[in-house]
Amino acid sequence: VQLQASGGGLVQAGGSLRLSCAASGRIFKINTMGWYRQAPGKQRELVATISSVLTTNYAGSVKGRFTISRDNAKNTIYLEMNSLKPEDTAVYYCNADLYQTYYSGSSDYWGMGTLVTVSS
Repeated sequence: VQLQASGGGLVQAGGSLRLSCAASGRIFKINTMGWYRQAPGKQRELVATISSVLTTNYAGSVKGRFTISRDNAKNTIYLEMNSLKPEDTAVYYCNADLYQTYYSGSSDYWGMGTLVTVSS
């Protein structure tokens, strides 16, 4: 299983970016997918998650500015980030909790991360 994230880059404060993450490989079913981020010198933190039935959850710091969405047919999630702030600068990681087969338990998978830099 691979999670391929894309869409990071450099943007000025107040700008917008859209991240994408596609899961591929041997996948039977994906439960929750989400975005996490890790800023330099800080621990990885939750940004937003979305369940298989499209229930969403956001960190307080991004609520109202970021929107997570999901295309189940494509095993892909998106993160629309608006009104970006310098403190949003981090490596953003995609996560998926999924079943590889009908008989297996679910496991956690992580993408390699994509860097988002917000300049002031």
